[in-house]
Amino acid sequence: MSEAPKWTSTAGEQATPPGPVLLLCAHGTDNLEGRAVVDALAARVAARGVRVEQTWVDVQYPQVEEVLTGLVGAGERVVVVPALLSAGYHTQVDIAGAVAAHPGRALATAALGPDPRLADLLHRRLVEAGAEPTDAVVLAAAGSSRGEAAEAVREVAALLEQRWGGPVSVGFGAKAEPSVAEAVRAARVGTSGRVVIASYLLAPGFFHDRLVDQGADVVTAPLGVAEELDEIVLARYRSEANL
Repeated sequence: MSEAPKWTSTAGEQATPPGPVLLLCAHGTDNLEGRAVVDALAARVAARGVRVEQTWVDVQYPQVEEVLTGLVGAGERVVVVPALLSAGYHTQVDIAGAVAAHPGRALATAALGPDPRLADLLHRRLVEAGAEPTDAVVLAAAGSSRGEAAEAVREVAALLEQRWGGPVSVGFGAKAEPSVAEAVRAARVGTSGRVVIASYLLAPGFFHDRLVDQGADVVTAPLGVAEELDEIVLARYRSEANL
């Protein structure tokens, strides 16, 4: 954002708190491996000397409105960092609505993507999966009905393409087009090599499990536990906390 945040006390006076709480807000999943990835992200960020609490917008509890209300009620100032790769309904409605109920006491950052460090991480996952520059890459995202979310994914795909040196197209798991399967078929037509799905998902779970059935030759691991994610979360937090 262009301006430093202006925290206010309950009396309406400006104040700069000694480090607000970082409330890491993930989507939520029933997948235990997926939960472990988000838990690890929170723990790794906390190890950098930041107070971290966790919350979710779906599936898991307690959810963002309840946790944020409790923290503010306890006198804390809070920066909500979405552990979500793109802006969409959860950032623009769920998180934004929860924050709006606590003016001057809570702020929300942008989603984790787009960010060049995500392209770096995706590139590493491709290399780890044995992908080669002659392979066609499909960046597979969960999908959103919000157009800006799809545009953000395409921005990351363009950044990845620059690093990869070969074509990178985009496919979505739901709510946006083309689907991952459609993107894989289109990529197959345009290459004599393999088609590799680059999983643009934070952690194992429902959407990642479906990628193996979309017709690609190789599917990378999700982003998972990675220093790049730690750095992005901290950068989002520090920007809004004015640290």
